[in-house]
Amino acid sequence: MRNEGLFVLEWLAYHQVIGFDHVTIVSNDCSDGSDLLLDALADAGHLTHIRQIVPPGTPPQDSGMDLVLDWARAQNVTWLLHIDSDEFLNITAGAGHLSDLMANASEADVVAIPWQLFGDAGITEWTPGMAVLPSFTRAEPAPEPRVTKSKCLFRAASFAAATDHNPRQPLVENPMVVNPDAAPLHAASLHQDRSSRFRPHDLAAVNSTARINHYAVKSRDLFMMKNDRGDGQGKQDQTKYHLGSNWHRSANKNDIEDRAILRHWPETQDRLATLRAVPAIAAAEQACFDWFTTRKSAILTPEALALWTRRERQQP
Repeated sequence: MRNEGLFVLEWLAYHQVIGFDHVTIVSNDCSDGSDLLLDALADAGHLTHIRQIVPPGTPPQDSGMDLVLDWARAQNVTWLLHIDSDEFLNITAGAGHLSDLMANASEADVVAIPWQLFGDAGITEWTPGMAVLPSFTRAEPAPEPRVTKSKCLFRAASFAAATDHNPRQPLVENPMVVNPDAAPLHAASLHQDRSSRFRPHDLAAVNSTARINHYAVKSRDLFMMKNDRGDGQGKQDQTKYHLGSNWHRSANKNDIEDRAILRHWPETQDRLATLRAVPAIAAAEQACFDWFTTRKSAILTPEALALWTRRERQQP
C-alpha cells in the first residue's frame, strides 16, 4: 500500500469480520501518514506492517510479495490471499465467512477468485470518513468471461513467487487450480511471468460462491488523485488514471445495484468503532484525513483536472 490511509481501517475491519486470521501489509514511500497508521495498528496487534524500500526497476507489488512470502514461510502460514486496499473478498455462499469458501478449497493449491467491478455510483467528491462499501453499490452484472481478471487464494508452500494476480513458479507437481465453486481450472497461468486470467474462461468467471469486489474507481476526485500516488507496478507518466481513459471506462461499471457485501456492514461498523477507540489509531487515521484534504486542494487544480480528463473526439 502507498497513501491508502483513507481506507485502511474499513478494509482491515471487514476482512477481520469475515474470518482472516492475520493481515500483513507492505507499505512503501508513504507521504499521507498511512505508514504511521499501520504502525499503530501493528502495535495494537491487529496486523503485521512491513516497510519496504523498493529496489530500482522493481514493481512495488512484486517486491512486496517477496517479503510477504518470506514472512509467511517463517510463520508457517498455510494460505495467502493477495489483495489491494480497493479489493474486498465477497463470499456469497453460506454465512459469507472465509470458512464457507475454504470448504471448496481442501484439495487445491490455488483458488482463483474473479473480480467484479464496482463504479463511482455518480459520486464526484469524497469526504474523509466516508465508507467505501455502503457508498459504492453500483456494479457490473457479473464477471465477464475472457475479460474479468482474478485474484488468488493460494498455499504459500506450493509456490516460490507471486505477482499481484497469481502465484508463480510452482514447487509442487501439477498444482491444482479451482474456481470458488471448486471447479478445476487450467494451471498454465502459474508458469507465466505475468498473468491474471485462467481457463476455461466461463468457469473462471463463475462467482456463485465468492468474488472480489473491486472498487477501482471510487469517486471522481479519488480516481484522479491516483495520478499523484502512481500505481502498484511502479509505472509513471501513464494516462491510466485519467477520466475517460481505457481503464476508467472499463472499470467504472454502474449497471446494477449490488449490496450483497453489506450483510457484513453492521459487524464491520462495530469493528471499526473498536479500532478507532484506540487513541493512537484514531489520531493516525485523522492525520491521513487531514493530509488528503490539504493534498487534494493542492493537486486537483483546474489545470490538472483538464490535463487528466480525456475529451471525446468531435465527430466531423
